[in-house]
Amino acid sequence: MMRAEKRKRLEAKGWKVGSVKDFLGLSDQEAAYIELRLKLARGLKARRRARGLSQNELAKAVQSSQSRVAKMEAGDPTVSLDLLVRSLLALGASARDLGQMIAHG
Repeated sequence: MMRAEKRKRLEAKGWKVGSVKDFLGLSDQEAAYIELRLKLARGLKARRRARGLSQNELAKAVQSSQSRVAKMEAGDPTVSLDLLVRSLLALGASARDLGQMIAHG
């Protein structure tokens, strides 16, 4: 969050201060979907690192490529939710773990 003082200075100079949702004109559903994808992407990266695996090792486990794993971890919109979830499951995540990532991610 931006400090109130900095926000006032920017607004006084004519800058419009708002959220990414406002800037991109996203609906509540679109913003929630993007946040869900980002939480799963962060969870995937954290779980992979905790298991001591490289992106290449994870890619082999899910029959994908290292570049695809990098895109998953970066939250790239071209990666399907299916692949994100399958990759998390391949790393040993349970349904409960996935729920916690979404709820607290």
